[in-house]
Amino acid sequence: MTFECINKTKKTQETWKGHITSMINYGSHYEIKIESRSSILVLLGKTTLGKFACMPDFGAGCHLANLKDKFYSTEKLTRVMGKVDGITVAYALAAIADKIES
Repeated sequence: MTFECINKTKKTQETWKGHITSMINYGSHYEIKIESRSSILVLLGKTTLGKFACMPDFGAGCHLANLKDKFYSTEKLTRVMGKVDGITVAYALAAIADKIES
């Protein structure tokens, strides 16, 4: 699955493509592989507090709300991963939200 990422600032807008190359449902969590400017492995799951995403190769993780909410996800993910990679993961999760949250 291909998706487009957007980094919008006051003066410019940058876009790039990302690809979800693998998505495995383990029942308790998902393993999602994303190829874009980086190769990113995301473990996505649920707790009593809501959803979480862990990116083991980045040594990072955070809680998330609605996966379709790119603004909130971008805010949370860029804090732990950096701007481009955080945006990439947020847009990837929004792209697959209907498949995961159904």
